[in-house]
Amino acid sequence: MKIAVIGGTGLIGAQVVKDLNAAGHEAVPHSKSTGVDVISGQGLDEAVAGAGVVVNLTNSPTFDEASPAFFRTSMDNLLAAAQKGGVGHFVILSIVGTDQVPELDYYQAKTLQEKILAAGPIPYSIVRATQFMEFMDAVLSWTTDGDTVRLPATPIQPIASKDVASAVAEVAAGAPLNGIRNIAGPEIFSLDKLGRITLSHKGDNRTVVTDPTAGMFAAVKGDVLTDKNAHLAPTRYTDWLS
Repeated sequence: MKIAVIGGTGLIGAQVVKDLNAAGHEAVPHSKSTGVDVISGQGLDEAVAGAGVVVNLTNSPTFDEASPAFFRTSMDNLLAAAQKGGVGHFVILSIVGTDQVPELDYYQAKTLQEKILAAGPIPYSIVRATQFMEFMDAVLSWTTDGDTVRLPATPIQPIASKDVASAVAEVAAGAPLNGIRNIAGPEIFSLDKLGRITLSHKGDNRTVVTDPTAGMFAAVKGDVLTDKNAHLAPTRYTDWLS
């Protein structure tokens, strides 16, 4: 099966392409670096031509109020190209709980992306993942002040990017879900505890202070970013750190 992976050179996309090709499919990565622009539409018709499946892993360059416009334009352009090309399955990667955090512009934008896909003309699958283990260093950097890191006790269920890629590749190679599959890591931590584990493992002397108002995840209420009933990935956080 020929599968066009839009955003196929990024953290998840490159691994999805590798996984699909290893499984015997013809997965082709597309991105700005290969001449494909989801906002202007440049190269989209050529990218999806002859593909049975499109996997869209592109992401907004910002997480602010500009992100909804990115997802609306990119999805409209991609769906039009995919419909013209006769694509039979359209896959996106989203976030567990994205529709439960209306306070965050980016989560609103991902919810909009899901709605555009579900209302579109092509059979589809949405893979929702929990927070990537690879993003923990960035999360720590957002609220670092000198030797102190402020983090809320938001429940998090981190998942390794390789496990995300594996799940996306599996869904892309299967029949359209016409719905959502949630995937998550095998363990739930409070974000402040996860920060302490991370710094301790790295020998980092910064101190984590629990602060319910600190950083992006302070806007999250309850445990909506976790899902004990999700398809659980195998990689544990401490094993990933090692």
